[in-house]
Order: sequence, then C-alpha cells, then structure tokens
Amino acid sequence: MDIPNYLNRRSFLNKSTTGIGALALASILQESRAAEAEKWTGVIKKPHLLPRAKRVIHLCMAGGPSHLETLDYKPKLAEMNGKDMPKSITEGQPIAQLQGSRNNLKCLGPQHEFKNFGKSGQHISSIFPHVGEVADEIAIVRSMVTEQINHDPAHTFMNTGTQISGRPCMGSWLLYGLGAETNDLPGYVVLTSVGGGQSQPIAARQWHSGFLPSRFQGVPFHAKGDPVLYVGNPQGVSRDDQRSVVDTVNALNQIHDGEVDDPEIAARIAQYEMAFKMQASVPGLMDVSNEPKHVLDMYGAKPGDGSFASNCLLARRLAERGVRFIQLYHRGWDHHGGVKGGTQNTARLVDQGSAALIKDLKERGMLDDTLVIWGGEFGRTPMAQGSGRDHHIKGFSMWFAGGGIKGGVSHGATDDLGYNAEKDVVTVHDFHATLLHLFGIDYRKFSYKFQGLDFRLTGVEPAKVVKAILA
Repeated sequence: MDIPNYLNRRSFLNKSTTGIGALALASILQESRAAEAEKWTGVIKKPHLLPRAKRVIHLCMAGGPSHLETLDYKPKLAEMNGKDMPKSITEGQPIAQLQGSRNNLKCLGPQHEFKNFGKSGQHISSIFPHVGEVADEIAIVRSMVTEQINHDPAHTFMNTGTQISGRPCMGSWLLYGLGAETNDLPGYVVLTSVGGGQSQPIAARQWHSGFLPSRFQGVPFHAKGDPVLYVGNPQGVSRDDQRSVVDTVNALNQIHDGEVDDPEIAARIAQYEMAFKMQASVPGLMDVSNEPKHVLDMYGAKPGDGSFASNCLLARRLAERGVRFIQLYHRGWDHHGGVKGGTQNTARLVDQGSAALIKDLKERGMLDDTLVIWGGEFGRTPMAQGSGRDHHIKGFSMWFAGGGIKGGVSHGATDDLGYNAEKDVVTVHDFHATLLHLFGIDYRKFSYKFQGLDFRLTGVEPAKVVKAILA
C-alpha cells in the first residue's frame, strides 16, 4: 500500500530525534556554551571622555537622613530653636506631613555638635567620628535637591532620574554601557541592612533594568543565610549534573530564540549561565572568615551578621572581583520622631563601615578608580515634627569619594535655616550626569531607543556635570 510522501517525511523526522536531532542539539550546546562564556563588554566601545572610575559603591541611606544632624550645620537654626519658622520661607511649599500644621511650624535646632575634621577642616557632625577620619578623602555636596517628597518615588527618582516606575536604574545603565569586569558574578549587586530607625521598605524595582534587557538588572545578595536563593545544588545533584541541565535548557532556549527572535531569550540564557557560575563563586565570596582580624576590626564586621559594616566589607570584595555597580541600602534613617537619638543610633551603625571602606580601598590602591557615594533620597525639614523632622526636598547633603573626586572639599550651600539650596544647586540629573562623566560617558551621547524615543538616564532637560568636586 502506497503511503503519501508527507507521512514518510513526518515519520522520518519524528524517528530521527535520537540521530540527526541529537547531533543538532549537541552542536547547539557547544555554540551556546561558547557564546554565553563571553562576558558583556558594553555598547560604548570607546569612551567619550577620559574615564576616572571603573566601579561604583553606592551607600544608600534609605529613609532620608537629616542633613541638619549629619553634614550641614546651621548655627542660625540653633538660634531659632523653638521659634516660629518664617512664613516667607514655607508659604506655598510642599512640606509633606506637616502640611496641616502650616500655621504652627517651629524651628528645631541641630541636635548634635559639629566638628572640623582633617587638614581640610571639613565640618561634619560629631556622630560621625570615623567618617571624620577620612574627611580629606570626601567631597561634601550640601546643595542637593530632588522632586519627590515620599520615600518610594524619591528612591525611584534618585535611581532612575524619573518618578515613573519601570525605567532603568543608574546601575543598569552603567552595566549596559560599559559591561562588567567579571565572568562569574553579576555586574550589579545589591545588599541591604536595617537598624537605627523606622525601616522603610525598598522595592526591587529600585535596581531593575526597566526597558533594558533583564541581564542588566541588579541581583540582591543576602548577607545572612544563603547569599542567593537556591545557590546550592539539591542533595544528590552533582555539579556535572547541574551543568548538563543548564546546557540542555540553554539549548532549548536557543532553538526557541531561532523561531521567535526575542532578545529576552538571549538574556535568559545568559542568566542561566551566570547562575551556574555563581554556584561556585558566591559561597567563597561571602565567606569573610578568612579576612585578617585587623580588617574585620577596622570595619567592625562580624562574619554572617548581616550588618551594614559587614556589607561594606563584602562591597570591597565584590569590587575586587570586578563587579561594576554595588549598592548597599541601610534602612534606618526615617526619623519623624526622636531625631536626636535616632540619628545617633543609625550613624553608629554606618559610620565605621563607611570610613573603613574608604581606608581599605585606599590601602589596596583601589580608591582612585572606585567611586563611593553616600546619601539618601532626600533630607529633613528645619521645622520640628514633634521631636523629629519631616521629609524635605529643597535642600540636603551627600558625600562622594574616590573615582576622580577631589577630596577635602565642600560644594554648595543651603540658606541659614537649611531649608532651600541656594548656592551651586545640584539636581538629581546633575548627579547622574557627573556619575556618567566620571566613567568617561557624555550623558548627551548615551541613550537607548524604546517605543520610538531616545531615553537617557538624565532625562530630556539639560543637566550639568558638577566639575567643582572633580579632581
């Protein structure tokens, strides 16, 4: 009996899976392994400018640290303590939860003594004695402003340059533009710690890649317990077994990609490969027990305690291994009440680790090309909120070190009461433009086309590089 040719062809293809199909799969496995072994080198092949920094460690003080208790001393505000806040300053201004108390706003003087530190005489709160020791390495910007007065949108604005959720964060932009210098770790890692005050939640979208491919999003590491979920193999599964599973899954994804041509499939393949490599690299990275005692003591770190100090030590280890962008969130700066004790307690948790990071990087010859950033999403009001301070966007402070930054300088100023940034104002877009500049990127030439538009980290409005703090 004659059988139609199309049936013969179908039968042949079905039955040849273990023959030609197996050969094809093996070929794809090899091609996949070779392709994904190559690390992402970035879309910027030739820097627009002379790069000064290779990596960033962003010490993100979540909750909005009060500039008036940390980096911006205001003797006039001290004189006005308990007196009415001048209406000429606050009239018509956004003042968050104090809005209903607009007719009874009282000044709250600085709650801590400020001292001059270092040869440069940097004026810093006494609650930061360790940061005071590295005063000559840091540049303090006292004229920061932002556009968002509540925590989550303010974090989003600080990270992405817009209040619209779903845009790429600055770490993703840098990783996309320049790539990473590591093969077995993500190019962007996030660590978190808590303590010292009300702990505002941090959404994962703060380190998301937005419309950039997902391979550029930040990867959260846990300082306690398993550093990455499922980083270990199940009992009875060897590394060779896991390698076989990853290769097979990647091969199937390659076949699917050939059919639909979806960039996210390539990103998925890269992430599978990275996850496999991390199973070997991450446990050793997170084990700080082999660090010399004097290093642990300098940071005030205890292995596995999940503290900010330990995260600072991990940040140095990540930087050594080529991670491009490292973000350390400390959730403890939201002091609506008890700002005196609260800022002192939170500062005690972050002061030593922050300073030790600067010292350690310098001793290892890494500070010159590692940009360290310290600051929150906004500041706090000069007006009292009971015994605390409310959110404030018109003026706050941050400090920067290493990576092309001029140490021992202060830039900008707020008014006598610490309300309005009035001298050399620095916007979040200026901050992003300066960050990119230090990596050799002209912000005006760095964009990504999405939905027909050319998007930039700095947005569409003009921004400026803060050259006064550059070495």
